[in-house]
Amino acid sequence: MLTYPDINPVAVDFGFFKIYWYGISYVAGIVVAWWLLHGRCKTLRPDWTREQVADLIFYGTLGILIGGRLGSVLFYNFSYYLHNPLEIIMVNKGGMSFHGGLAGFCIALWLFGRKQGKGFFTVADFVTPVGPVGLLFGRLANFINGELWGRPTDVPWGMVFPHVDDLPRHPSQLYEAVLEGIVMFLVLWWFSRKPQPAMAASGLFLAMYGLFRGLIEFFRQPDKQLGFLAGDWLTMGMLLSLPMIVLGLILLWLAYQKNSEKQKV
Repeated sequence: MLTYPDINPVAVDFGFFKIYWYGISYVAGIVVAWWLLHGRCKTLRPDWTREQVADLIFYGTLGILIGGRLGSVLFYNFSYYLHNPLEIIMVNKGGMSFHGGLAGFCIALWLFGRKQGKGFFTVADFVTPVGPVGLLFGRLANFINGELWGRPTDVPWGMVFPHVDDLPRHPSQLYEAVLEGIVMFLVLWWFSRKPQPAMAASGLFLAMYGLFRGLIEFFRQPDKQLGFLAGDWLTMGMLLSLPMIVLGLILLWLAYQKNSEKQKV
């Protein structure tokens, strides 16, 4: 049995100003994503310029932050924020939803593509391979904050979170960091090393994330304010991930169906 190390969520404290690990994780994800995309421009996608990548990162960051916060408010704790609207902007207290962030990110990609004269999936397929980088840093930040812990367990690596209770629990934040971050990045980076049909990379991302998130929900403690939506197993995370799996598989099918039809012509 392990014990949560109780890491201070504040990385640097200047007294009048504090820098949180959560904020550092977002900055790290953005910087690494920019660096990787810039590398793709040089080696695989010369049709993209450095300036376009910078603009894409700016649009995407705004979409993730706004969508992630609004998603958390609407999906996970609407009644609370309805009575405390000023806390909606207090992102330093946590409360970001991946599914909301994804929706905001997609809107941002559409706006960027419209401005640059690029199709939505041209943009989405280009940026998708680096998406797991942000997920990796985000899940590590969840662990540092001691939030989104797992369900009680008797596995040898079960971890006690003293600020929760004295029960060993699944370190589900680390499960997600590995699957959603490392595994997805390796698969998508390998997959996109060669030209793929439009929508294929985006479809693979959606299907993989939905699958991994749905599986991890069986080990992750549901949000206290929501609990289980049905029985003692269905959670909001599962409910929101299922459409991602379906949509991802549809996009993959359409991508290769269209590609097959082109080859027959």
